[in-house]
Amino acid sequence: MAIEKVKEYFKQFDMENRILEFATSSATVELAAQAVGCEPARIAKTLSFMVNGSPVLVVAAGDARIDNPKFKAQFASKAKMLSAEEAETLVGHAVGGVCPFAVNEGVAVYLDESLKRFDTVFPACGSSNSAIELTPEELERYSNAIAWVNVCKNWE
Repeated sequence: MAIEKVKEYFKQFDMENRILEFATSSATVELAAQAVGCEPARIAKTLSFMVNGSPVLVVAAGDARIDNPKFKAQFASKAKMLSAEEAETLVGHAVGGVCPFAVNEGVAVYLDESLKRFDTVFPACGSSNSAIELTPEELERYSNAIAWVNVCKNWE
């Protein structure tokens, strides 16, 4: 199961105990916000795309939406989301638990600027009932993000 991969990944940083697991689903922004007890905007949702033949993850605030012109300008490609099957196969996590940690080799991770307005955010940890509270700086470090990007709208 992907959450076990994520726990193993965080062990190297002695952080596996920071992973939160819930009795209820946290598979959507709204459910995750309820499970964590925060505003939906602080949920760091991980969106998966196919960009020029390679999987790309964009981690964005829960209230942000992909801005197609900004996405195309950043990646020189239309925003084409992966199907649930493609996400699980190419990224290594099932939809509802997709996260930027312990992903398959060749998956590029980008963080959207919409996350920087919060002291901490809550990305999933590989399952549909998990999360971890991280500062944006920790998220950048542990996700091995390539860069911060500005590809979202409706959050400013």
